[in-house]
This record gives sequence, structure tokens and C-alpha cells, in this order.
Amino acid sequence: MRKQVIESVMGAVVLLVAGYFLVFAYTSAQVREVQGYHIKANFLKVGGLRAGSDVRISGIKVGSVIDQRLDQDTFEATLTLSIRPDILLPADTVASIATQGLMGDKYIRLEPGTLRERLKDGDILKNTRDFKSLEDTVGEFIFLATGNGEDAKP
Repeated sequence: MRKQVIESVMGAVVLLVAGYFLVFAYTSAQVREVQGYHIKANFLKVGGLRAGSDVRISGIKVGSVIDQRLDQDTFEATLTLSIRPDILLPADTVASIATQGLMGDKYIRLEPGTLRERLKDGDILKNTRDFKSLEDTVGEFIFLATGNGEDAKP
């Protein structure tokens, strides 16, 4: 009987430690949606970016992608970004879709501009750069390497 009590106590300790590590991992990994003001950005191609992806400046998470929709008029992807309230972005900020290495997750990279005018809740980022896939990059390289697509003459 005493052996069962010890095993039960040890099991409970293991579960408590595992729970602690889960809470620690969740809070330190910054997987929660950032609460703040919302801005929108339009892209022709998002390349697998999804809701919940990071928004970063200089590699530091300052927001989250909270929604993505297809604009029925322009057929562009419209992303809604939630930005921390302490980050006041200039109106000429540039948003681009980047990736963490060759096979990493996609995220929005913000490059703040220099204007004094700041983006407010509900504003639309005017300067965006679409996602460039590996295939696009290789295609451009081949196009440049073959003389801008001109036929080779014997």
C-alpha cells in the first residue's frame, strides 16, 4: 500500500513539473497574439503566410497577423496586422514577407520609414513587397545569366 502512495505522489510531481514547463514554454515563445492597434497591408502573393504569423522589426516581434482575406475587387491578399501599442510606425513604413531560412516559417518584416506622420488604428500600409519564392529567385537568376532572355546565337 505504501508503494502505491509513493508512486502516486511521484506521478503528481512529474505532472506538475510538466505543466510548469508547458506554461513556461508558452509564455516565453511569444506564440500569443499581440494586442494592439490594427493596420492592413495588401499583397499579390503571401507564399504560405498564415494568421498567427509574427510581425517583426529588426528581428524583434512587434505584432501578429490576425486575419487574411481575398479582396474581391483586386484579388489581392489583404492581411490585418495587430501591432503593439508602444510601437508607433511612420506612415511610409514598408512591409515585406520574409522567411526564416530556406524552410522556415514566413513572417512580416517591417522597415520603418522617416515620416513624422504615424499609422493609426485601421490605416492601410501603402508600401508592400510581395513574397518571392525560391522558384522566383532561381528564375530571375537564370533569366539574367542567359542574357536577359535573348536567344543565344551560334
